[in-house]
Amino acid sequence: MSNGKANVVGAGPNGLVAAAVLAQNGFDVQVFERNAHPGGAAASGSTLGEGTIVDLGAAAHPFAYGSPAFAHFDLAGHGLQWDFHDYPLAHPLDDGPSVFLHQSLDATSRQFPADRKIWRLLHGPLVRNPQEILENATSPLLGIPPHPVLMARFGLRSLPPAKLLSAAAFRTRQAAALFAGSSAHSMLPLVHPFTSGFGVLFGALGQSWGWPVAHGGTGSIIDALLRVLDGLDVQIHTGHQITSLAQLPDAELTFLDATPRQVVQIAGGQLPPRLRRRFERWRYGTAAFKVDYLLDGPIPWQDARTARAGTVHVIGDAAELAAAEHQVASGKMPDRPFVMVVQPSSADASRAPAGRHVIWSYAHVPQGHAGDAGALIDAQIERFAPGFRDRIVQRVDTSPAQLQAWDPNLVGGDIGGGSLSGTQQFFRPSASPNPYSLGVPGLYLCSSSTPPGGGVHGMAGWHAAHRALRELGRT
Repeated sequence: MSNGKANVVGAGPNGLVAAAVLAQNGFDVQVFERNAHPGGAAASGSTLGEGTIVDLGAAAHPFAYGSPAFAHFDLAGHGLQWDFHDYPLAHPLDDGPSVFLHQSLDATSRQFPADRKIWRLLHGPLVRNPQEILENATSPLLGIPPHPVLMARFGLRSLPPAKLLSAAAFRTRQAAALFAGSSAHSMLPLVHPFTSGFGVLFGALGQSWGWPVAHGGTGSIIDALLRVLDGLDVQIHTGHQITSLAQLPDAELTFLDATPRQVVQIAGGQLPPRLRRRFERWRYGTAAFKVDYLLDGPIPWQDARTARAGTVHVIGDAAELAAAEHQVASGKMPDRPFVMVVQPSSADASRAPAGRHVIWSYAHVPQGHAGDAGALIDAQIERFAPGFRDRIVQRVDTSPAQLQAWDPNLVGGDIGGGSLSGTQQFFRPSASPNPYSLGVPGLYLCSSSTPPGGGVHGMAGWHAAHRALRELGRT
């Protein structure tokens, strides 16, 4: 028996999870997606030619692997498989071998004996409890976390700026570089408070269950979710762009998997004035300039072991990384930007034709950057892998503007739904005790602009849908 009707606008992971929660609780759910296929930025395609699988948005997935929402809906039972590399992460250095994040705390810390004790102290409690720390990290910050004692330990490690913690804690450039690279996933300058939290969180997940890639591409995560939704009789309308709430059918609940800019466009006239003003002032942060490569062999890294890593942070030492991130946040394009490379086809042969490799990469660039960063990405990889350019068979460069044209949630190339600087890290998107409510009965926000923020995990949709159900007294 139906509990009522619900609409979901946007078929990214958060929108699809919200739809699944509502349907499982008896709602008749319809999902409306502007693109031809659901998934948002969690999508894959053959953009490098026949026989290639390219992740169009996200590529490596420590959060998706442990997502409580994905576990609840048993995505593995709906066909999702994971592929693991020998090393979750590598960080090349100019004048020596790469430093690696191993899927083991002991193996990682043995690389830098002088910092072994402090590395284990920082990461140990989290490595021992990866599921619990992820449940804490993917819950709203304002409230009682699922595991309070562990959250307190994490909080103490998270508070300092990564640059300060790294300088105070580490004596070796290897440990400092490895920690700084993980901290840079915050997309913030490393002098910003709480950037250390990203360093210990990403490091701990890598040293426990790794940073896997989805077999057959990130789109496989969405395919598994679609099988869940098909079993729940959820209707999905693709090629259907919603620009006004008036376009939607009548429903008791409506969820928007969108960032504040799109929410103002869709529902601005109905929002409370104070919330609308905050949404109009919403700040978008550091952007991505993406390059996908098809190579005629693996990247010829100076340290050959680096080809066996899933993700590679390409930048040099911690000081160079911190300087580059500061420039980007100041609106300046560094000559040597932070570049993230993912090498999926070395663990998943389905990604490329025999003998070839698909390489995913992006550089951190200023918000809305209009210049061409492709040559800078080439140069950074070539710096640590001489001969890389000679192996390029084909490439696709995607600017911040092109990312936004593909997915309007990627405003100015921001892949996280809005900057985490200032109050936006905690009051996301507002200081309301219910961060998912849009101040209109039955209208909710469930995007990466709400807790817990960016990433392929579906937890914003999970929390938004359960909050709505609680308010209706139906869960």
